[in-house]
Amino acid sequence: MANEQKPVMIIPKDKAVFRLDKNGVWHIDDEKFTNKKIINYFHSMIKKDKDGYFLEQEHKHFIEKVYFQYEDTPLFVFYIIKRDDGLILRLNTGENIKLEPEKLLIKNDNLYIQNDEDLIKLNANALFSLASYMDDVDDQYVINIDGKRYLIPRME
Repeated sequence: MANEQKPVMIIPKDKAVFRLDKNGVWHIDDEKFTNKKIINYFHSMIKKDKDGYFLEQEHKHFIEKVYFQYEDTPLFVFYIIKRDDGLILRLNTGENIKLEPEKLLIKNDNLYIQNDEDLIKLNANALFSLASYMDDVDDQYVINIDGKRYLIPRME
């Protein structure tokens, strides 16, 4: 019995009572989440499969898989960590990825990084951390990393 797989209860997007806004803030109905532990927990549960992004939670007798609505992207860079081997992007999910400047892009006046098939948006805190590495040259943004300049293309 211990090796038996639990049934999965799927909640579709249109039935989810929570959503993620364009800034990475969780909402239930018209209220923002305020409890930091709950906010962090929700972010840490984000997963993706062929049907999209969802939160997964294991209960005693079943696994709940809730697909949720989001305005822009469900993935955000919340922090930039400076290390000897480069800049590390800390995502809302808790995952760390190394900054590859050639994967940065601008879309609708926001900065993103392309990570495989995922488009990850940098929040205000992450943008502030990168500001000292960036220049505006002839209305084009450039990031300077390890003595190299990378033009950040626009994806409009």
